[in-house]
Amino acid sequence: MIMKNEITHTVFYEHQPEAVWEYLTDAALMEQWLMKSDFKPVVGHQFMFNTRAMPDFGFDGKIYCEVKEVIPNEKLSYTWKGGPGDGTMTMDSLVTFTLVPKDGGTELQLRHSGFTELTNPSIISLMDMGWLKNMNEIAGLLKTV
Repeated sequence: MIMKNEITHTVFYEHQPEAVWEYLTDAALMEQWLMKSDFKPVVGHQFMFNTRAMPDFGFDGKIYCEVKEVIPNEKLSYTWKGGPGDGTMTMDSLVTFTLVPKDGGTELQLRHSGFTELTNPSIISLMDMGWLKNMNEIAGLLKTV
């Protein structure tokens, strides 16, 4: 089986980049579509997401992150690391969001890259579906604004 080494999705929103950006960078809004964290859009800021542990997939439910790039209303990237909880990082990847003004709205491109043979392919599959679901959830949240 050939392992997928990155996840990519593109979703269009009928809102300006500034509105979409808020959902990517405001911790309270992020909690509505992703997970609770103490995220701040500041390069070098370290934060963590907590989700349910999946021992069968070698994942303890903790995602360690560090902001790598912030270009307001255009681009955001942060590391996404996790493992079984014994100090080993079996997933050491990078999440990048790129916002492109288009047709009076915004195209949001997600690229989650850097997976290696240490990363459980089943986790990558689950995250692939999860990212798309979460990005579509932003669309629903934006409609209520």
